[in-house]
Amino acid sequence: MPPAMGGGLAGPEPRPRRGRSASQAARAAGAEAAARSPKRPARGSWRFEAVGRWAPLVLVTLLSFATRFHRLEEPRHICWDETHFGKMGSYYINRTFFFDVHPPLGKMLIGLAGYLSGYDGTFLFQKPGDKYEHHSYIGMRGFCAFLGSWLVPFAYLTVLDLSRSLPAALLTAALLTFGCLTLSQYILLDPILMFFIMAAMLSMVKYNSCADRPFSAPWWFWLSLTGISLAGALGVKFVGLFIILQVGLNTIADLWHLFGDLSISLMTVGKHLTARILCLIVLPLALYTAIFAVHITVLNKSGPGDGFFSSAFQARLSGNNLHNASIPEHLAYGSVITVKNLRMAIGYLHSHPHLYPEGVGARQQQVTTYLHKDYNNLWIIKKHNTDSDPLDPSFPVEFVRHGDIIRLEHKQTSRNLHSHYHEAPLTRKHYQVTGYGINGTGDSNDFWRIEVVNRKFGNRIKVLRSRFRLIHLVTGCVLGSSGKVLPKWGWEQLEVTCTPYLKETLSSIWNVEDHINPKLPNISLEVLQPSFPEILLESHMVMIRGNNGLKPKDNEFTSKPWHWPINYQGLRFSGANDTDFRVYLLGNPVSAHQPQPRPASTCAWEAAGAAAFHAPPVPVSLQVVWWLNLLSIAVYLLSGSIIAVAMQRGVRLPAEVEGLSQVLLRGGGQVLLGWMLHYFPFFLMGRVLYFHHYFPAMLFSSMLTGILWDTLLRLCAWRLAKGIHVMGILSLLLGTAYSFYLFHPLAYGMVGPLAQDPESPMAGLRWLESWDF
Repeated sequence: MPPAMGGGLAGPEPRPRRGRSASQAARAAGAEAAARSPKRPARGSWRFEAVGRWAPLVLVTLLSFATRFHRLEEPRHICWDETHFGKMGSYYINRTFFFDVHPPLGKMLIGLAGYLSGYDGTFLFQKPGDKYEHHSYIGMRGFCAFLGSWLVPFAYLTVLDLSRSLPAALLTAALLTFGCLTLSQYILLDPILMFFIMAAMLSMVKYNSCADRPFSAPWWFWLSLTGISLAGALGVKFVGLFIILQVGLNTIADLWHLFGDLSISLMTVGKHLTARILCLIVLPLALYTAIFAVHITVLNKSGPGDGFFSSAFQARLSGNNLHNASIPEHLAYGSVITVKNLRMAIGYLHSHPHLYPEGVGARQQQVTTYLHKDYNNLWIIKKHNTDSDPLDPSFPVEFVRHGDIIRLEHKQTSRNLHSHYHEAPLTRKHYQVTGYGINGTGDSNDFWRIEVVNRKFGNRIKVLRSRFRLIHLVTGCVLGSSGKVLPKWGWEQLEVTCTPYLKETLSSIWNVEDHINPKLPNISLEVLQPSFPEILLESHMVMIRGNNGLKPKDNEFTSKPWHWPINYQGLRFSGANDTDFRVYLLGNPVSAHQPQPRPASTCAWEAAGAAAFHAPPVPVSLQVVWWLNLLSIAVYLLSGSIIAVAMQRGVRLPAEVEGLSQVLLRGGGQVLLGWMLHYFPFFLMGRVLYFHHYFPAMLFSSMLTGILWDTLLRLCAWRLAKGIHVMGILSLLLGTAYSFYLFHPLAYGMVGPLAQDPESPMAGLRWLESWDF
């Protein structure tokens, strides 16, 4: 039950520890107790007290739901990444296999919400701006809005538990109610991810507060719920690892504290360790694995994601040409085969009758890779030193083995796979690969040594499962694909090269997919299908490679991590012209001067919870909540450092001041750590980044703002005047609410002149040139 208004610190009484004097421990305990124990009203019933505790929570929850569900149906067309995640929800409804760089939980939940709300999975979700027309999309948007609405009460309860201060919790709730709106109104993964992140944070804080009654029912409940939330966060996006790291660090610190408490036996410490292993490691891993089991079971039909996965994986998908197929198990000379590259989105070794143009290496037949099934993907595997037909019934079957020297003859053109010292068309210092010879007769540059990478199948080459490299016998280079797209003379297929760098990479590893040999018995591919652990491992390898491959495209709108805390650049969700219904994601401005708004129209501007009005451009005195969060981080680092040094030096502080200082250091430190863990790792990422990646960190910076300013205002009130705290909190709350009231008619979309136009009613709001609404 939410505690009453007051100051203090969540958690149990500090235990005596080695290296800490009894007087210090007693003084800290007394300070925290003094700050944490509010005076009960002398009069009034317990019912009145209960209403006082629960009414603010109900209020912020209702306000959060109201702001996120208001005009949820607008705009009635696809916005930004709805084109991806709505389409993936359709795939789940149709049970069609697809590939995405994120784990599947978020898309599964979106698909389930669509299915339960009557959506039939037939809308194509082709591009932003396409109208939904008669298709049911509100259920999927409503589900995301429902989870996004819980961010505010979760943050409220978290800050309330960390600070024992109702004003701090209310200030945090106000910042998030009016500052984290847009992402919760569309079919996106972000509200689902942030729901689980905040649920994990709240559960962790709650089980910390139960530390004085370990192994009780509430303690087990919150500890288990923390593990469940961690599985949910990681199951939506890999950035869920950041909240896992935070919970892990908190757990290590907690266990270290227990280990240093001499009043607790080692047996009890062992029980604590076991409980955390079960609830924070075993339970999340089991749930995370179950998510993938459901994902793999539901998506059992061939679809657009087949080509990203191995041939053995594809054999389990209904509708794929490998499904229920029967082919020879081991590779033999004379077999007709297709050879598939293991690197994602590279495809099959391919050739066609067209030659390389003049000036591009030797003018011989082109060899490329091609993503689609084609007769020009077929090759015949032959011995290097004989032209006899291995399919002649008079010859015994001879299997291809690891280390054999072979020739690959292109079935359609009868030219051999060939390489030489000419430079590759696009990749410098790599050698050209061509088709050479007449009717299979060429030269020694057609010889390749086959080397199995995973030799657990013995010397034979196993269809689908064996992974091998082809080493050119003369030059010593390795056959591979650079992944670069050839010009039109190469039909915009992908370049194949022979690299002299022998480092083992996926682009130089191949496997046999199709296999035809009338002299060999066929086996069902079901026996070659991968096991669930192999599917799980392959899925993660493909997702990791896909994430690493997300690079900015030409003219693509991206941002950098340093842009995010200063609100340097927003993100356009929908529309680009003055006739379009435009949605723009930006930090929430707070105005200190009221313009004269015109009557509300259907035009509006969404800026993550407010920011445009139809009024003449006028000078405005401005304060930005986004920048307030950034200022709060700087102020916290300064004030927290001063307080920590003073307390470490043994400076005697009044009991109430010391209690508030503990709140600032411990409660503020928890959320500051969350902000750092959810922000700084993006500086190390090489993938394409967008403004919305900052919003999980923004949740923590908003909680820090609530704790910091409430504590500082309390300290000022203690030193100066009692009314400072009340007036300061009310000013921040009313300023935030006033901003939303001022801009709410236009807070959910915009039509009309762009802000660059001096006649635009938004021109006065374009404070930075980088804001392109």
